[in-house]
Amino acid sequence: MTTTASSVVELAEALIACPSVTPAAGLVFDCLQAQLEPLGFAVHRFHAGEAPDGPVENLFAIRKGPEGSRHFGFAGHVDVVPPGEGWTIAPFAPELRGNLLYGRGAVDMKGSIAAMVAAAALVPTDAGTLSFIITGDEEGPATYGTQELIKHMRAVQAIPDLIVVGEPTSVSRLGDMMKIGRRGSTNLWLEVEGKEGHVAYPHLADNPITKLVHMLAELKAMPLDDGTDWFQASNLEITDLTVGNPATNVIPARASARLSIRFNDQHTGVQLGERVRTIAEKHGGTVRQVVYGEAFLTPPGAFSQLIADTVEAEVGLRPEASTTGGTSDARFLKDLCPVIEFGLCNATMHKRDEAVAVEDLEALVRIYTRVAKAALAG
Repeated sequence: MTTTASSVVELAEALIACPSVTPAAGLVFDCLQAQLEPLGFAVHRFHAGEAPDGPVENLFAIRKGPEGSRHFGFAGHVDVVPPGEGWTIAPFAPELRGNLLYGRGAVDMKGSIAAMVAAAALVPTDAGTLSFIITGDEEGPATYGTQELIKHMRAVQAIPDLIVVGEPTSVSRLGDMMKIGRRGSTNLWLEVEGKEGHVAYPHLADNPITKLVHMLAELKAMPLDDGTDWFQASNLEITDLTVGNPATNVIPARASARLSIRFNDQHTGVQLGERVRTIAEKHGGTVRQVVYGEAFLTPPGAFSQLIADTVEAEVGLRPEASTTGGTSDARFLKDLCPVIEFGLCNATMHKRDEAVAVEDLEALVRIYTRVAKAALAG
């Protein structure tokens, strides 16, 4: 099979037609492998991890260029969020309506992966080394996804010089935004032990809710930062408050809460965790923390200029360099080399009747092709 830009819709349709709710495995990887192998890619698939966050299927494909040539990586995920109810089509039965292709994953991010495959077909083998770094668990815990791919790439000494992640970064029009960094993310679980008792005899009990309320008030008042030149201010949010007390006349024995902190590069997850722990312990609480990713920035430079110049040449729009939004697997890949996210419009991602414009898919093929060629040329 020879893949061209004109076949990007068929490539996307084939991927969308494979149900792949997180964690994705099997059929969708079979489909991607069948698209890549005819283009000269050696495809390696493997499972990693155990329950509850695994096993997860991952794919690393590489087409080596001349000895000593540069290496450019395409990265992304084939897993999707559950489709939910209310679709006007079957979510995994892609359908073209006029200039729009509908289906779960059309923009997040099977459409971008299809554009990457189509672009790879247009990059000559002698231009350099190309690779695909694809996980089946980006929308989920991501414990055994891209982090395991990075371990494999290090083991086989296949580290790209530059990576583009195909997340849907565009907002109103294809090309209006690219991501040069992301804030970090951490969740913290707080628990306060008390002493249960009758509400009429509070002196014989120890109300943990009172302690927890004071703790949370102090945490919400804790100053973080005012933002930086490239990042918005960090924010701490209370996302859950649980007591589980069925009785109206009993002071409970324990109370708990959960925090989510999105933070910029003035902090690390561990540092923030210690600040929370200091306040929690002052109020008699304990803390459990998970850091999902650290903040990172690919400083504006040659790589971001290459993408901006290419996008402007193809669609007449210069993308804003941004660090807004949630996390992505770029938070792991940044440990390998400079990484920038650029992809389709995100207006319908994670929504019912997710759809992508055919002209955007075709334009994305041209953009990815030019970026890859220029990146490999150095």
